[in-house]
Amino acid sequence: MVQTGQITFYTHTRSVYCHRVHIALEEANAAYTLHSVNLKERPAWYAKVNPAGKIPAITYGGPKAPPEDPAPEAIKINESLIILEFLADLFPEAKLLPSDPVLRAQARLFMNTVDQHLFEGFKRFLFNYTEGAEKALLDGFEALQMRLPPAGFAVGEWSIADAAAAPFLVRIELLLKHDLGTFPEGEGPKVLQVLQGPKFARVMKYLEDCKTRSSVKALVTLL
Repeated sequence: MVQTGQITFYTHTRSVYCHRVHIALEEANAAYTLHSVNLKERPAWYAKVNPAGKIPAITYGGPKAPPEDPAPEAIKINESLIILEFLADLFPEAKLLPSDPVLRAQARLFMNTVDQHLFEGFKRFLFNYTEGAEKALLDGFEALQMRLPPAGFAVGEWSIADAAAAPFLVRIELLLKHDLGTFPEGEGPKVLQVLQGPKFARVMKYLEDCKTRSSVKALVTLL
């Protein structure tokens, strides 16, 4: 299907939520305009894109316009998972979601596991460390691993479920490797060593598979 409407993508290079959308746009081979938004000094005009002031967001359709002055006719969409679903519908030939309804449900359950379990450990261990946060992070990895099939991606073939998970997994691995976070010094490599053990072999193989995608390789260069 030929893309009929313009897409403007409002992002920031450090946001894992924006990385989700970036991956999906690349996987869909979409034509889009990328515009970085500094949320520390949020411009007043951004309220026309997302009144909540958050990223990521996209505008779709309407006449082509400067990112700072989106056309009133353009549809404004925010929240990373909603944008991923929209892109899957907009670019069906990219097969960002499987056609089978059971697999589609499994993809959504996988994304829910990322946001409900993996994110909790990500936040607690890396950014708001308290005693026992290591378990929360490892529990998140275990919950995700339980959702994975024996081989392949989240539902076998690549989908937006993988676009939702990959930025978190890549960021976590990188921060642990370099011992960067609010956790005590030296704890990052220790936790990474646990993740590289046999108990987490499936989810770590999944991470390596994700990193082979060109869309994810491009993301790694941004981190």
